[in-house]
Amino acid sequence: MNTQPRPNTAFRAARLALRLSQDEFAERIREAGAPMTKRTVQRYESGEIPNPRPATARALEIVTRLPISSLGFPADVDAVVVDDGRGGHDLEVRHTPVPVTGPARTAGGYSGVWLSRYEFFSSSRESTYAGLHYVVLLQHDDQLTVRSVPGSAASSLTMDLTVDGNVLTGTWTEQTDPQGHYKGARYHGAIQLLAEPTGRRLAGKWIGFGKDMDVNTGPWELTFQDASTSKAALAKFDRRPEAEHRP
Repeated sequence: MNTQPRPNTAFRAARLALRLSQDEFAERIREAGAPMTKRTVQRYESGEIPNPRPATARALEIVTRLPISSLGFPADVDAVVVDDGRGGHDLEVRHTPVPVTGPARTAGGYSGVWLSRYEFFSSSRESTYAGLHYVVLLQHDDQLTVRSVPGSAASSLTMDLTVDGNVLTGTWTEQTDPQGHYKGARYHGAIQLLAEPTGRRLAGKWIGFGKDMDVNTGPWELTFQDASTSKAALAKFDRRPEAEHRP
């Protein structure tokens, strides 16, 4: 039985959303205080390195403005303390590579840039608002990773979805604007979307808790914009979408 690491599409999506090459991303990480080379970035993206050292994790969070758990690294299960080679110790996560038991499904069917739009009712303002982001979507087998393009909104949005036929199910997280109405609060919940036969629109519902700790729901849709995730293509979407309301 062959085993191979699963590519870290969340890590790659975060880099692409910043419109940085692997060299440029490595330079940003070094500036944030951790060693990094282009080759190391490639190893993270391929899944060859399953988890960063603590100093690298801190630098990644500084550069991407995302928690390390949103960059495709596993939760702290099977964690062991290891010698760091410099007289100290690090906490390292070890996990078993996913076994490959059959032919892989063609990857990349939904990959590209999409416009994400959801609606929610604000009880404090007694009005319905729409949250819009341009997002980078990357697909590997039946797993989809969604990360917002930083310049498209003051808040940051992530989704991790699983594809089953034309049904996409998973979770979402939004870190709201620190200067906005919700003062940087972090919200999260579940989402299920249906893909239209053309594959150019995903529509469904979100569910999540509100600031009054009640469970809310509302519509969410993603509309296809561009199949390319190159730096030049992403530059076109590093801007605010047109919107009538903003959270």
